[in-house]
Amino acid sequence: MVLTPQNSIENSFLMSFGAQVEPAGGVLFQLWAPGAERVDLFLLSETAAEETVSMPRLEDGWYRLYHGKARPGDRYQFRIDRKLFVPDPASRYQASDIHGPSVVCDPRTFCWRDQAWTGRPWQETVIYELHVGAFSLEGNFQGVTRRLDYLVELGVTAIELMPVAHFPGKYNWGYDGALLFAPCNCYGTPDDLKNLVSEAHQRGLMVFLDVVYNHFGPEGNYLHVYARDAFFTEEFHTPWGAAINYCGPQSRTVRDFFISNALYWLEEYHLDGLRFDAVHAIFDPSSPDILQEISQAVRHGPGRRRHIHLMLENDKNQAEYLTAENNGATPPFTAQWNDDLHHACHTLLTGEAEGYYIDYADKPLDHLGRCLTQGFAYQGEPSLYRQGLKRGDPSDHLPPAAFISFLQNHDQIGNRAFGERLSFLCDLWSLKLCTALVLLAPSPPLLFMGEEFLATTPFYYFCNFGPELADSVTKGRRKEFAAFSQFKSRQSREQIPDPNAEETFLDSRLAWNELDTEKHQAFLSFYRKILKIRHSEIVPHIKKTVGGSASYTIPAQGVLRACWQLADASQYTIAINFTEQHIARELPLRARMIYQLAKGNNCPSRDCLPAKSFCCYFSNERGHYADSLLI
Repeated sequence: MVLTPQNSIENSFLMSFGAQVEPAGGVLFQLWAPGAERVDLFLLSETAAEETVSMPRLEDGWYRLYHGKARPGDRYQFRIDRKLFVPDPASRYQASDIHGPSVVCDPRTFCWRDQAWTGRPWQETVIYELHVGAFSLEGNFQGVTRRLDYLVELGVTAIELMPVAHFPGKYNWGYDGALLFAPCNCYGTPDDLKNLVSEAHQRGLMVFLDVVYNHFGPEGNYLHVYARDAFFTEEFHTPWGAAINYCGPQSRTVRDFFISNALYWLEEYHLDGLRFDAVHAIFDPSSPDILQEISQAVRHGPGRRRHIHLMLENDKNQAEYLTAENNGATPPFTAQWNDDLHHACHTLLTGEAEGYYIDYADKPLDHLGRCLTQGFAYQGEPSLYRQGLKRGDPSDHLPPAAFISFLQNHDQIGNRAFGERLSFLCDLWSLKLCTALVLLAPSPPLLFMGEEFLATTPFYYFCNFGPELADSVTKGRRKEFAAFSQFKSRQSREQIPDPNAEETFLDSRLAWNELDTEKHQAFLSFYRKILKIRHSEIVPHIKKTVGGSASYTIPAQGVLRACWQLADASQYTIAINFTEQHIARELPLRARMIYQLAKGNNCPSRDCLPAKSFCCYFSNERGHYADSLLI
């Protein structure tokens, strides 16, 4: 069977940045360099000698050159003011490292096999977050592809890749990317990533990508040389330095660069959604702001043809991004990572109360109940961690589907000094109770790679900067923990793994052979069972939840009960008991138990919530239940 490219023109995203292979042959090279006096194209052809060509300067700082003999596979760089050779900031692929030549790519040649794929509706979403380099022994896109059947059997419906944009060195979390259009070559080629997406779609899996639009990494970004004040602004500052210029003079081109990047991943790689990292560090008072403009471009572009889901990480808890302007309209963003819920659960499980956990230590059950039924825990209340500053917007009008729940993710594990997973910080039975809570609540859940089989490998913070940055990063990493009681002494801080050491990265890789042991297999079976129940019992009801009608109560210390009203007049209820005592409960006369978890399945009576237990049920539904399903 001979495969031919599907919709070859559509599979090549046309943009005003980078190198574009022209339909009639040749390549159009484009660079926005308003701070440069001269730009030359340095071309290393596979079939001809090296060539340097001066690029004409056009209006508004653009340099464009059509080269009729350039071909896919050719390598090229731009030379700025006869001095500095730089890669293309819109490079589709790098031949070597982040400082070296870019490669001319023709995306129309890839043979897609997902012609019938239109995505999946959001209510079906169960996300599995993974780091491409640490997920498999191979440490690349092919390694992920080989585990897709495992993920389908687990019960997840989407994989979320931590950022893959080209970064410096051989390993990195991905949030230090500098070439935002190029999949990092340490993971494979662009076609390897496309094959991963295509194979995932054939198995019914969505693929999301984490993108970073609040800063560039500290190494390999040359935009400050030839775009200068046009691309960055000192008016605002981020934890990484000068902010990206989204609202000042010449910001139109900057905005178009990031809009193009979002559309590029969705169009050229057939991705099903994007997760926008730390948008609270984006400064843009424009209306619409850059996030809203990206959302509009996506909704009017690929979002018109298939399901596209846009997710936020936003410490400001801004409900406006999750709220539809008109009744029934699609909100700008599909959902937000609910860090508040994680923090409340973590405090309950571990008792930790330092850092941002101090905001949840006083009433963790109240915070958890509010997250489950209203979205944000902080909806305008002052934050002790933020020195009394108020945080968040009212969110009780939003549906549960607007919030992504999790017990673990790359930040909450990797930002710990020793990268410990929750299983090292709390007892396993309490962890199972919270796992059932998160996986069977209406909000879409997220898992972090390995949690489903109780992985013992840590997930450290790791990077591989050049010698001029490596030492300062290591020292800075250890200095961050000086405020914690555990790391007051210099000796204790020196025990924190060096993020630049290769063993730090290698030790973070999943050990799949752990599945050969009964303990890890048993935990995996628990996850599979819960997710199967979610898909059969919870997913069909998610769209029926009535906004603003959910509520929670704390009937006894250490006990939480949360309820969601459904459109068909029924109610879904979750109850969890963290105490060692049996607690009296009042159940509706006719209720259908979905799942219950208690030690030894010990349930003394129908009117008792056992010690250290969880249950969830539907009640007052129209129709009748079989007696065997009643509680």
